[in-house]
Amino acid sequence: MSTAREARMPATARAAAPLRRFGESAVATPANAITVARVLLAVPTLVLIAQRGASWPAVVLWLVLACTDGVDGWIARRDGTTRSGAFLDPLADKVLVIGGFVALGVRGDIGWIPIVLVVGREAGIQVYRSLAGRRGISLPARQLGKWKTTLQFAAVGAFLFPPLEDVAWLQQTVLWVAVALTLLSALDMLRRGWQESRA
Repeated sequence: MSTAREARMPATARAAAPLRRFGESAVATPANAITVARVLLAVPTLVLIAQRGASWPAVVLWLVLACTDGVDGWIARRDGTTRSGAFLDPLADKVLVIGGFVALGVRGDIGWIPIVLVVGREAGIQVYRSLAGRRGISLPARQLGKWKTTLQFAAVGAFLFPPLEDVAWLQQTVLWVAVALTLLSALDMLRRGWQESRA
């Protein structure tokens, strides 16, 4: 579906512009359908993690959830990004990551200090971005934020992968690298917000 803005463009400009199947206000898109499916699949996955911890079913489901994060992003870029997708995709990532950390924390597999740091960062930055948005300051996710999410998924996966059950040093290394990048990305977001407010 072409947007009204694209319809008003000259023919030569429309030919050069990438084809958008959906406008910015669209909700029912393939990318959003995958995102919603990820959230629905997260429920049995997190229950399985809380009940069994490291197991092949849990790690396979977690891998599917982690990989489909890139799939819905690729489809969104192909078909045209939407405001609903920009809201739903990071929300789904936060539900999955925080849910995975908390499920492992309840089992005692992960200490609560890294969990509090990750959850506190995600909640705090979400509030900060909302407040900045009210002042007209846009703080979209950057590459550092994408790396942060990838490492968070990897940290949970390290505790679900059965061959690593007895390799605690590797699990802890991946975990704390993910926590460090999580905090670093928060500092980067705060720095960008400060610079934008001064400008």
